[in-house]
Amino acid sequence: MTAATWRRILDPASPVFARLAEADGTLVGMTVNVLHEGTWTTAPICYLEDLFVAPEARGAGIGRALIGDLVAMGKARGWSRLYWHTKSGNVQARRLYERFVAADDFCRYRLVL
Repeated sequence: MTAATWRRILDPASPVFARLAEADGTLVGMTVNVLHEGTWTTAPICYLEDLFVAPEARGAGIGRALIGDLVAMGKARGWSRLYWHTKSGNVQARRLYERFVAADDFCRYRLVL
């Protein structure tokens, strides 16, 4: 799955893309995102599927910078929205996410096929 994901990220025709964070020449974080259409807007929608910050780099603002980068990119490219999910008990992540926006009241249903 990892190889397939990287193939998608590196394919310019794919809606999957990554943004990387680097410190002193070392990769310290990344997002994996999916740009897609929707039925409630004509502008693209971005789903932040994965946000990762290396354990040794956590607490240094890397996650905040990565999300901020997507916000700026979305505004510049005319996206209608950026969204993501996390577990309700993931207190550390929610503290970061709520600096950008409060969680909404939707519940997720996932049917594995």
